[in-house]
Amino acid sequence: MTENTDQPQVSLDNRVAIVTGAGGGLGRCHALLLAERGARVVVNDLGGSASGEGSDETAADRVVAEIEAAGGVAVANHDSVATAEGGEAIVAAALDAFGQVDVVVNNAGILRDQSFAKMSPENVDAVIDVHLKGSFFVSRPAFAAMKERGYGRFVHTTSAAGLFGNFGQANYAGAKMGLLGLSNVLAVEGRKHDIRSNVIAPLAKTRMTEELMGPMADSVQPEQVSGLVTYLASEQCELTHEVFSVGGGRIARVFVGLGPGWFGGKGHVPSPEDVVANLDAIRATEPAIIPDDAAGEMMAARDVFA
Repeated sequence: MTENTDQPQVSLDNRVAIVTGAGGGLGRCHALLLAERGARVVVNDLGGSASGEGSDETAADRVVAEIEAAGGVAVANHDSVATAEGGEAIVAAALDAFGQVDVVVNNAGILRDQSFAKMSPENVDAVIDVHLKGSFFVSRPAFAAMKERGYGRFVHTTSAAGLFGNFGQANYAGAKMGLLGLSNVLAVEGRKHDIRSNVIAPLAKTRMTEELMGPMADSVQPEQVSGLVTYLASEQCELTHEVFSVGGGRIARVFVGLGPGWFGGKGHVPSPEDVVANLDAIRATEPAIIPDDAAGEMMAARDVFA
């Protein structure tokens, strides 16, 4: 398929974007394309290993140099997302350098895989601190700045491990699924301020995934994810509260839906035997609805009970 040239160009002129974990892999590609489309970019990266140890400021600095060499504007930031202080400092870097924050791409991540029976509390804490709490720590001060200006775009990074499960990744999957909840709340609370929040589940060759993916890795390059990220980060994007699987040139919506269910009648107290007898109806997925928020799920139930 050829590139679609009929649509107007997606632009981020006059926008300021923060990309966490942007010293390499997916984050680097996101930062480069956002800058190419006109955004001024804060390239955040602690420069640690794939498992979160150590630091190296040159990772973020190299990406800033790439952006500047291509005629873009960027600054480096080396704070960790895993603390509230780090999150505040990352957002402050954008405000100090450019006076505003319009886009946050929560991309920073680490892996500490272990089978569930052997999973250590330390590995749970470390992964949740970076993926889930890190996204919260950066998003909270950014949300406040966006709310003042009446505009903002969040792109969070989940994973198929969180959406569907994967052996040896209970810590990672739990953190990644938590990002859906975070994004959904930002979408609900940000709606009246033109703040949109969406989630991507990328499939891409990076230093964290290359060994796991084997021969398939060469077919899913990180550059193939950044077009969706850039759209979701743009003013042209009016979507919110959504999740997308993306990789290898394919983009597909992922959703949490509510099936029609089984109703035993007003006032009926379902017994275990009722559950057994009606499992097919209980598990049916069509026709389904996709609630916009928790109230939407309650409204669907009310319509049945009425």
